[in-house]
Amino acid sequence: MGASLSNLTEAGSDGSGGPGLGDIPESCVACVFTYLTPPEICNLARLNRAFRGAASSDSVWEPKLPSTYPQLLSLLPIETVDHRSPLSKKKEIFAFLSRPIPFDEGTKVLWLDRVTGGVCLSVSAKGMTITGIEDRRYWSWIPTEESRFQVVAYLQQIWWFEVDGLIKFPFPAGVYSLSFRLHLGRFFKRLGRRLCNYGQTHGWDIKPVRFELSTSDGQQVSRECCLDEPEKDDMGNHKRGCWIDYHVGDFVVTSSDTVELRFSMKQIDCTHSKGGLCVDSISIIPSGLRHEKKSL
Repeated sequence: MGASLSNLTEAGSDGSGGPGLGDIPESCVACVFTYLTPPEICNLARLNRAFRGAASSDSVWEPKLPSTYPQLLSLLPIETVDHRSPLSKKKEIFAFLSRPIPFDEGTKVLWLDRVTGGVCLSVSAKGMTITGIEDRRYWSWIPTEESRFQVVAYLQQIWWFEVDGLIKFPFPAGVYSLSFRLHLGRFFKRLGRRLCNYGQTHGWDIKPVRFELSTSDGQQVSRECCLDEPEKDDMGNHKRGCWIDYHVGDFVVTSSDTVELRFSMKQIDCTHSKGGLCVDSISIIPSGLRHEKKSL
């Protein structure tokens, strides 16, 4: 198969053999490319000049971009765009947006999925309202390379646990999933090894945490989940010592208007304290991509 493709690529336009891939009109190649994923298009662009030209066509990349891409670009700080190489081609815009781009003073990151072109958004703990976050008796900020934001909020101990957020964002039409990224225990490195301390981890098995989300058009979702299972320690507590995406729920966007979304995570039963929890971020991704990630 590889030899046949090589022969087709080499034959043709110089008249030394039969028709080859180089003889296919660029417009026809571009039409076929509209049915392929961006990685497939980039791989085929290496074959010959016609394929390379078709792979740069706006008609190929326009359908790959989300309908709200002009609004997405307007959200980004000016310094994120390289003015020496303006984004004049749709392929360049797709490539630019497919890299994680921070905005809103670094508290949010957006990117496009490189295969589907789906819009993804992540919001740092610094972009949320956390009860007691300014009191170092309860919370502290831990710098870490394990977060795309380079810092996470760590809860030592508190009675009233509440984290809230509000975002307004131009999601294109589709179904999206929202998840909180959490970690039980305080992690650190020693002699190059990753270790976790669970000395302050308590209270998450007594009552469940309530997750909620609501949209400006009236959609509401809620679920409850216990974050800890200490009785399973001897058998392997899969909820401790690793980052877990806790799925809050899905919401539907029916138009390209800006969506207002509220989300929260709370455990406000003051009969017991809780602590030893890292809060990194929330992520909003097309629901079809959620199954590729570890979540509960």
